Amino acid sequence: MPWLIGIDEAGYGPNLGPLVQTSVPLRVPNADESIWDQLGKVIRKADGPPDARLLVDDSKKVNEGSQGFARLERGMLAALSTDVVLPFSLGDLLRSYALGDSRPDLLREPWFDVTMVLPLEAKLETILTDGKGLQSGFTRRAYELGPIRGIVTPAPRFNQLLEKWKNKSNVLAAGVIELLRANENLPGDEPIIYLIDKLGGRNYYAAMIAEAFPDGWVVAEREGPEICSYRIIGLPREIRLVFQPRADGTHFTVALASMASKYLREVFMRQFNLWWLNHVPGIKPTAGYPGDAARFFKLIHAKMQALGFEDDAVWRRK
Repeated sequence: MPWLIGIDEAGYGPNLGPLVQTSVPLRVPNADESIWDQLGKVIRKADGPPDARLLVDDSKKVNEGSQGFARLERGMLAALSTDVVLPFSLGDLLRSYALGDSRPDLLREPWFDVTMVLPLEAKLETILTDGKGLQSGFTRRAYELGPIRGIVTPAPRFNQLLEKWKNKSNVLAAGVIELLRANENLPGDEPIIYLIDKLGGRNYYAAMIAEAFPDGWVVAEREGPEICSYRIIGLPREIRLVFQPRADGTHFTVALASMASKYLREVFMRQFNLWWLNHVPGIKPTAGYPGDAARFFKLIHAKMQALGFEDDAVWRRK
């Protein structure tokens, strides 16, 4: 009964708003079976005809069109509803989700509203029905969903880490290391298999893995542009790690991690845009990506100075 732990992120490229990284653990009887096939009565991928089942896939595919955010919300909250009672506030969600300094960092952001009640767009009744169906499917297949946890890195923290490590990819790697450590002590002694979307163009991960598991010995099984796989020896339980591009379209747990990260990033950007709209009336919202982020930053800069904000409090330097 190995644990499959998917790790993915949203918000690595933007200059505005936080970076969000998520891990999703699922205990399964067989690591090689397709979870989409096994749970086909309740979930589907984006490449098939649309129907009433829960869409779980690469977040970019889920978030397409006018109903994209609602589909992200439906998937994320349906998964969470297998363990908690809805509706709840964003603050309630973050109590179980946020690791390390994520929550205090967010509480220092002027735009962050801890009281926001979820869901925002998806229908509560649908989410609850989906959650029951998902839990039933898990039980029928002897699956166990572990705690969905993540790291939120707002602009001030992002810039501090960038100053420390000089390289943007190292900020991303630091979050992955924290997520690896957070899942090391899942229940049982079964193997843990980490499934991770590749970090940019990086093809070598041994040093990063060794930092996460200093008591083990990292053995590289394969390293290249298509897949990088490692195993760790000398620890109480077997641990393997697989990094591959487009993992969010290949592995269920990575897809759900991708959706969770994107959903929370979208929620945070809604709060960010609303806060600035209240201070700069009429300003068009931004998703925070290069190009449009510069337009938005230019329009809010005078108000930032009036409010006493340094540039690094809002603008991510890379």
